[in-house]
Amino acid sequence: MTHMEFSHPYFGAFFMFLLTFGAFIATVYLARLLSRKVARLDTEKLKATLYECGPEVTKQPSSVSVQFYLMALLFILFDIEIIFMFPWAIDFKVLGWFGFVEMILFILLLTIGFIYAWKKGALEWHNIK
Repeated sequence: MTHMEFSHPYFGAFFMFLLTFGAFIATVYLARLLSRKVARLDTEKLKATLYECGPEVTKQPSSVSVQFYLMALLFILFDIEIIFMFPWAIDFKVLGWFGFVEMILFILLLTIGFIYAWKKGALEWHNIK
């Protein structure tokens, strides 16, 4: 009969991962169960009715500009660039010339993307009329 090896250095981390995952699943299930028991489903008609002689409720198309999403994507792109530069800067001496050339190519590729977005007018804010 064999026994499990509990002296592995990652056993505690794996156990905490399993415990956290189980707690997450239990919390989601409990929240879903409680929300279905507590929620009042008879108020849906009340939400769609007129309020103090106001206009009838109509669904309107979303008026959020695509420019917001484009700015968010560009921010994420350049934020990720900085995140990749931190480990490179820490191990700069260990990586040597190969790491230096790789980072120059990485920055060059992102610069090309930045210039392309700039030329296409992605960084200019357009007025919505």
